[in-house]
Amino acid sequence: MNLPNALTVGRIFLVPLLVVVLLTKFDGWQLYGVSKEIMGAAIFGIASLTDWLDGYLARRRGQVTEFGQWMDPLADKLLVTAALISLVQMDLAPAWMVAVILGREFAVTVLRSVAHARGQALPASPLGKIKLVAQVVAILVLILGQGHMQGFFVIGQVALWVATITALVSAVDYYRRFPQARPDGPRGPS
Repeated sequence: MNLPNALTVGRIFLVPLLVVVLLTKFDGWQLYGVSKEIMGAAIFGIASLTDWLDGYLARRRGQVTEFGQWMDPLADKLLVTAALISLVQMDLAPAWMVAVILGREFAVTVLRSVAHARGQALPASPLGKIKLVAQVVAILVLILGQGHMQGFFVIGQVALWVATITALVSAVDYYRRFPQARPDGPRGPS
């Protein structure tokens, strides 16, 4: 297994650790003086950094693999899904916003799978990249602002609104730009 793929797999292993840190009631317990909020944000931040790093290393080293191309988006979706659902459980994010964001993720994944099965490519949308950045900011800031800094909570809510709106707009954009990839669209070469 090459380094980029190892980073992707490592990100998957960080997901359950993130959920445990975020959702376990520690009642003031700290590890080496670090609060659970800081620890959760650090885990999420490191995992998010590996998302960028594995792709960068794979391209730079010429180590792009089919395994990495399939596992990297899966690892991303697992991380974001776990973090957002944890935020709902912690009453830091509205469930309807999380449902919109995750619904978009699944809809675009289905669209990409259909396109791939038809031999078509669906490159990432610039709106999707804005959504991703807004999600990461929202998750990090909401975790850090949990019960301590009201300013962080407000920034996190604004970022979550940006993520929700761009999720909707980018989903429409994907389906608008790639009608041939929709299940009811014309088929490509078989």
